[in-house]
Parts: sequence; structure tokens; C-alpha cells
Amino acid sequence: MTFAERRRGTEWASNEQMTTRTAGVPPSPNPSPNPSPNANPSPTPNPNPNASPNPNPSPNANPSPKGADVPHRADVPNADPVAVGRGALSFADVVAVARHGAPVVLTADARAEIRRTRAVIEELAGDERPHYGVSTGFGALATRHIPVERRAQLQASLIRSHAAGSGPEVEREVVRATMLLRLSTLATGRTGVREETAAAYAAVLNAGITPVVHEYGSLGCSGDLAPLAHCALAVTGEGRVRDAEGRLCDAGEALREAGIHPVTLREKEGLALINGTDGMLGMLVLAITDLRMLLHTADVTAALSVEGLLGTDAVFAADLQSLRPHPGQAAAASNLREMLAGSAIIASHAGPECTRVQDAYSLRCAPQVAGAARDTVDHAEQVALRELASAVDNPVVTLDGRVESNGNFHGAPIGYVLDFLAIVAADLASMSERRTDRLLDVARNGGLPAFLADDPGVDSGLMIAQYTQAAVVSELKRLAAPASVDSIPSSAMQEDHVSMGWSAARKLRRAVDGLTRVLAIELLTAARGIQLRAPLRPAPATAAVIAALGAVASGPGPDRYLAPEIEAAVQFVAAGHAVAVAESVTGPLA
Repeated sequence: MTFAERRRGTEWASNEQMTTRTAGVPPSPNPSPNPSPNANPSPTPNPNPNASPNPNPSPNANPSPKGADVPHRADVPNADPVAVGRGALSFADVVAVARHGAPVVLTADARAEIRRTRAVIEELAGDERPHYGVSTGFGALATRHIPVERRAQLQASLIRSHAAGSGPEVEREVVRATMLLRLSTLATGRTGVREETAAAYAAVLNAGITPVVHEYGSLGCSGDLAPLAHCALAVTGEGRVRDAEGRLCDAGEALREAGIHPVTLREKEGLALINGTDGMLGMLVLAITDLRMLLHTADVTAALSVEGLLGTDAVFAADLQSLRPHPGQAAAASNLREMLAGSAIIASHAGPECTRVQDAYSLRCAPQVAGAARDTVDHAEQVALRELASAVDNPVVTLDGRVESNGNFHGAPIGYVLDFLAIVAADLASMSERRTDRLLDVARNGGLPAFLADDPGVDSGLMIAQYTQAAVVSELKRLAAPASVDSIPSSAMQEDHVSMGWSAARKLRRAVDGLTRVLAIELLTAARGIQLRAPLRPAPATAAVIAALGAVASGPGPDRYLAPEIEAAVQFVAAGHAVAVAESVTGPLA
């Protein structure tokens, strides 16, 4: 089970989430994220006029052959439908639909605008002059004028030929996020599709049908072509999908069983369904959501390590942190102060008799590193919010009815921040692993047994758990190498610079999973170190976390089979339990 499928339902919304894209105004550069739950106890009406009377069966576990699992729609059976209109979706909207199977409804204003701009395309379709994407070929073949009687074949050929992905299936939540974000762009009216085409995307999402999308195929320019083509192919009744129960089947069969009529694409619609950055954007939104929780977790595990290593909380004082006024640093230091408040362990060596002058950097500089990580995530969120408020297509129907070619499909803005976040994950994990290693080293851990073993020499304690941490951290360093600096020209040099944003997103998902595992091992190690300090008592907040962890992982004692305990700790962290338990004592962390 990968980390990305085991999240809390709480997501980060923003006061920018209702930005209207049709106004042509970008969102504010200073969004203020606020936690927003997705579930609602009210009954959910059927938002899907094209589906059969039971369009919302509980979806299957993640169809990925990697064995990943996701929450079933039954987890949030009464979730409000997410309204998809001309304005921007929020983070919470994306997570609700992608991760928790919430239904969608296409708003009346979106339907009206779709109809209005479709009339522009219909008029151009009858023009004798060629118009790109309407009556011409595509990419390097854009110079050929296509007669009216061949245009349906043109659209079908575009989707079939571009559905050329390879490799394992990507996760269900990624495909659902991709389809939702493409539907959101269709809803702006800037793409020129027909109303029934947009409605079909909503129907497929509501039926729990997941097109099979493969790991490889997108260069991140002209958007996520192959992944989006696999989604579009399914809506036309071709290709392979997972139905609501997770069964691999033909798309036509799944649509028929759900009461959805396959779409026959017309002029412009093929391009409108595949010219977008929706896959990489969806993965960015999910990753930011996950990293928000992991940043809090890193503060929790750092606090436990400070106690376990007989460190000091004096360096986290607010006046010292204010000398370098980075907002993320201030937040991380505040969390450490809250976590360590009332610690008898800290108090036991706070007097003048303590001979230690300074703690190691992995303890003393925890707010500086976790703070820089927070600030980087904040920047990535600003980019994501602007992208959520965008209408990406080529050509695009402008507000005044022109149909214009453009380059907004290039994934560079998203690709860069995806790479930034992989660096963040690697560095947070690196510092966490150093604290773990220090707790296990008898020469540096302040009197604890070697490797925290029950009988060092007979028992190895947590020695090899740190090896596992180190292996993951090494992998995270490789994943931190940016994908966005690469570019391989394609389409006969017409597309001579590409973003590789999809690749950046795929490796970030692995990095987020790796960071979770590293923090979980630090949590196990620090908890054991504190327990071995008895009768000294930890702070109330850290004590609560240790007690909760004890329900899934045993404390000190003779060697035992460790892998199940490590995995239990991983799930404890991934589900947000470490943070939730800490906050039950401290109140909301910064």
C-alpha cells in the first residue's frame, strides 16, 4: 500500500479557490491555506443525468498492479457533490473526487458557456478556410486541410494514436484527478467542446469508472497527451478501464453497464480533451496535501528525538527564531515548543550542571530545515492555485469569440515546483535519518544502550531499521534530481522543448512515500529512546504520541520481527494519527 492512498480526508483549501477563470484575472499571489473537511452528512442527489439510476457504486481498491489501495467511496457515502463550474476548483474539491470518490455536478452556468462557445466552433467548421484543430491535422501535420466528411475520423484517429502509453497502471486517484481537472477546463467554455462531451466526463467519474492510464507517455508538453488520450478514449467507448468494482474490462462494456452513451467526437474536441497539464497538476495538488501533514509529522518526530537525545528546547525560543524571520521556520519552532512543553526529560538537564554546550545540527536546526520546506510548499501551492484557475487548451476560444493558438499547455510552471518538492522530501528525510542514527549510536546518544537493544550483542535492537531508513534516503536523493531540466524534442521538431512535468510528478509521489517511511522509523526509534529514559517523563504531547503508537508497535524488549511494526508505524504516520494525537494535547499545530 503506497502512502498516497492512505490520507486523512482533511485538505487545504484557499480563499482563492473560487477565482473565476473567465474573468481573465490570475489569483492573488498570497493564498491563505485553511484546512477544510470534504465529508458532509447530508444525502447526495444524483448529479449525473446521463447515467443509470445507480451511477455511484462504491469504487474498487486501487487498480494499480503495484498493489496499492485507496479509500472506497463507502468511506464518504454522503459526501456533497463537487460543483464543477466556470470558476476554479479547490484543493479540497480535487482530493474529495480523486481520493474519496465524491460525485461531481456540472453547473448550469458552465453548461451555458459551453453551449455558447461551441457555436463559435460550429461556425468555423463550416468555413472554407482551414482553422487549426477544427479543420486541420495536428502538430507537425497541421498544414493539411481535412474535409468535413473525414473530421469524425480525424478526431477518433487523434485519440487512438495518442493513447500510446506504456508501463504499469497509474493510481486510481491520479486518473480521477486528471479527469476532474480536464472537466474543470471544459467547464470554462474556453475549449469549444459540446455540452454532451463534458457531461460524459462527469458521468464516467460518477460511475466510478477509471480509464487505464500508464506510467510512461507524457512529456509534459503539449500537456499530458498520452494520459489524457487514454481517458478520452474510454469516454468514446474504446480502450480498457477499471469498473467501479475494480474489474479490468473494455470501456464500452463498462459504459454500457453504467448507462452511459459513448461520445462520438466532433470538430476540435479531440484536442480539447488532451491538450492540458491535468495529470501533473492533479499529482501536485495531492502531493502538497500530503506534504502539509508530513511537515507537521516531522515536527512531532523531531520533538521526540530532542527528548530522546537529552537535547534542549532553548534554541527554539521565539525571540531567537525571529532574528531570521522566515514564516515556515517560525511555525516549525512554535510546534517544537508546543510539543516539548512540560517535559521532565528536558528539565532534567536544563540546569547549570549540564555540560553539553550545543546540540547537533539535526536537532538544533530542525526548524530551519522544516521551515524552509514549509516555505517551498507554500510557493508550490501558489503555483497550483494559479493552475487550478487556468483554462489550458490549444487552440483556445477567447472571451470575445476568437479561436487562437497559444503555448499555455507547457508544463514548466508545474514541473519546476514538483522538482522543488522532491528536494524538500529528500532533505527532510535526510535530517530525520541523522537523528535516528544518533539515537542508536552509544557514543552519541547520552547513555542509552547501543542500538536501543535489550541486551546489546545478543540483540541488535533497531540497527537494521536505520539501514532501511538510509536506503530510502539514498533513493530520495536520486529522486531529487530534477526532471524538468531535461527535454527531448518530439513531433518532427515542432515540439522542440518539453517540460517533463509528468515525470517530475511521478517521482514526487515516490518521494512522498519514502519520506513517510523515514519519519515512521524515526518515530519508532525516538519513542523507544524516550521509554528507555524512564522514570523521567516526557512532555504530555510526546507522551500521548508514544502511547498511541504503542497500540500498533511494541516498545523496548528482546529482538522481534520488525518489518510488521515498521509498516504499522508507516500507516500510523500516513493516516495522520501522529499529528492528530499530538494536536489533541497541543491544539492545532502551526
